[in-house]
Amino acid sequence: MTNTKGKRRGTRYMFSRPFRKHGVVPLATYMRIYKKGDIVDIKGMGTVQQGMPHKCYHGKTGRVYNVTQHAVGIVVNKQGNKRDSMAW
Repeated sequence: MTNTKGKRRGTRYMFSRPFRKHGVVPLATYMRIYKKGDIVDIKGMGTVQQGMPHKCYHGKTGRVYNVTQHAVGIVVNKQGNKRDSMAW
C-alpha cells in the first residue's frame, strides 16, 4: 500500500462543502473585518487550498491576536502531552 500519513488524511467530509454550496466562495467571506481580541471559529474549506488550517484545528474556537493583509493570527488552546498549551 501507499503511504497514508498525509496532512489531509481523514478529511473527506471535514473539508467538503455543504449540499448546494459548491462553487465560488462569496465575497462577504473575504471582506469580513476582524479585530484583535475577536472570538472566531476555525473552519477549513476544501475549495481554497492556500492557507488552509491543519485538520486538528478544524472546529476549534480561538482569539484573534494578529491581523495582516493576507492572514489572521489566532490563539487556540491545544491539548499536548498531558498539559494545555497555546498554539499560535
